[in-house]
Amino acid sequence: MIKYRSHRTLFALITLVVLLTAGCATVNLDSQVADTPERALELAASERDTLTAQRYLLRVAGNFQELGNHRAARHILRDQQLDAIDSQLTDQKMLLSMASVVELQDSGWANELVSSLSSDQFLGYPSDIMARAAQLQAQTFALSDDQLSAALTLMLLSQTDTQSNPQEIHNQIWQYLRTIPGQALNEASATAIGFEEQGWLELATTLRTRDAGLDEQGRLIRAWQNNWPGHPAAQILPTDLRLLSELATSRPERIVLALPLQGSLASAGRAIRDGFLAAYFSDDSVDRSKTDIRIVDTSGKPFTTLYAELSGQNIDLIVGPLEKDALAGLSSRNTLAVPVLGLNYLPVGSRVPNGLYQFGLSAEDEARQIADQLAAQSLSQVLAIIPRGEWGDRVEQALLQRFANHNGTVLDIERFFPEDNFRSVTADLLGVTKSRQRAIQVERTIGQNVEFEPRRRQDADAIVLVAQPTVARQFNPLFAFYFSGDLPVYAPSIVYEGTPDPGRDRDLNRVTFTDIPWVLAEVNPLRARAEQNLSGTRGQLGRLFAMGADAWQLSKRLPLLQQVEGAAIDGQTGTLTMTPDGAIHRHQLWAQFQNGRPVLTPELNQPPSQEDDRGSERGDNQRL
Repeated sequence: MIKYRSHRTLFALITLVVLLTAGCATVNLDSQVADTPERALELAASERDTLTAQRYLLRVAGNFQELGNHRAARHILRDQQLDAIDSQLTDQKMLLSMASVVELQDSGWANELVSSLSSDQFLGYPSDIMARAAQLQAQTFALSDDQLSAALTLMLLSQTDTQSNPQEIHNQIWQYLRTIPGQALNEASATAIGFEEQGWLELATTLRTRDAGLDEQGRLIRAWQNNWPGHPAAQILPTDLRLLSELATSRPERIVLALPLQGSLASAGRAIRDGFLAAYFSDDSVDRSKTDIRIVDTSGKPFTTLYAELSGQNIDLIVGPLEKDALAGLSSRNTLAVPVLGLNYLPVGSRVPNGLYQFGLSAEDEARQIADQLAAQSLSQVLAIIPRGEWGDRVEQALLQRFANHNGTVLDIERFFPEDNFRSVTADLLGVTKSRQRAIQVERTIGQNVEFEPRRRQDADAIVLVAQPTVARQFNPLFAFYFSGDLPVYAPSIVYEGTPDPGRDRDLNRVTFTDIPWVLAEVNPLRARAEQNLSGTRGQLGRLFAMGADAWQLSKRLPLLQQVEGAAIDGQTGTLTMTPDGAIHRHQLWAQFQNGRPVLTPELNQPPSQEDDRGSERGDNQRL
């Protein structure tokens, strides 16, 4: 019995030891498959050796990245098990983290990473992944809004990696440098160390020179190349700057200005012609011995016929036509033998032939800017009054599309004819009509009169008023009459005749509207000269005059605007930018009627972003 008992005791002890040690055993992580980040973290936590556990987590994070699941990788990489990372794994963790930061565009995480990141850190990686590490590092810096460090990273890469494409790297460096604020750029240039860094920063600061026009910028680039002949960027300029340097000296010399000078559009055609010629003769950069401008009347024959005749002649550019239908006649062509700067826009959905540029005083541009401004002021629910007709349809569509992009809601739109009862239109828009109908229904239900004060709808943040001055002067007081005097009112340029008229425009007080610099800018040398010598420089004809002036400025810069990302012209009709398919968009100024006069609102007049036109919303526009 004693022997039997001793065997039982020994067996129990062995069993206990096995059970106790089993809980502390190291898991063979190499044999484990984790299909979720939570499972991977659980397995790693059971590993006694920290280095082994961390290697496992980094391997699993990398596997998730290869599968395109960067959210799972982020879950692992940001876990506390990797906070105190072993020094052997620091670079590996940083590389994986930057890859997911860039893929997820996680600026918050990027801010954390750059706190322990230096511009030369990528040099510690093996040569076969050094370029990849540098690119990820630059993009991580950029996500944390440190474009200078991003640019410095790629400057170092261009010096150390002979396998990378220098043109691509220089293009990237320039894109980072051009988005750095002026003061920060000047400070960096003053403290720069090293030939490459000093040269790049001097180039960037030089091209920030105020009021440097197209020709001046081209000259500055060539002067910089002469001063830094051995600099890598002097030998291989960033593409944007190469285009700027080359195209600054290349401009059309033989121009045809094709406009209607007879018929219903004759006054518009003459205003555009006068503006074009006024800008031409005021342009000191023009070599008039080489520039020939020929004016052709388009009212006598179809434009397609006229274009066929002109394209067989020695012409560099045609400016015109003004009519939308005439412009649409060119859309059947694949390529235009002679480039055309059309003074209107093709119908939506039309194919755009190569060589066609489109520019005009687009009502859609103004509708989009109103939507942008409403969103910027956090006015997310609005009401709108828009005229009936095809023009109003286009305004409505542009407003709805752009406002939807901002997650805004147009609660109601009232369309009107000039002969309509504006009191009824306003009451319907503001919900006062429904309020009255509810009161009438209550009286009918209870069979007696009740005291009643109508109320407007309470969910609106603002009103968009699209109407000519004579109509708008009637609508705006009605807003106050129907209990909506507290709602801000936004309008396009159609609301203003273009000449101060305090006596009549007092009825437009508090209306905020967008209009072109030609109308609103307090100082305008070209306008001052034109008013002294020409008629038709104010009002709607004045806006067309300004459009003609900008057509001249555009004629010199069309390839630049299309090919240089972020390029812009400060024109008479606004800040002009171009989409990749050649459509010019305008960003206008903002003003508000006060005591019957338009007063500029500096707080609203911010530089335009290009998020919808060029696919980028970062950085300053490059003025041409």
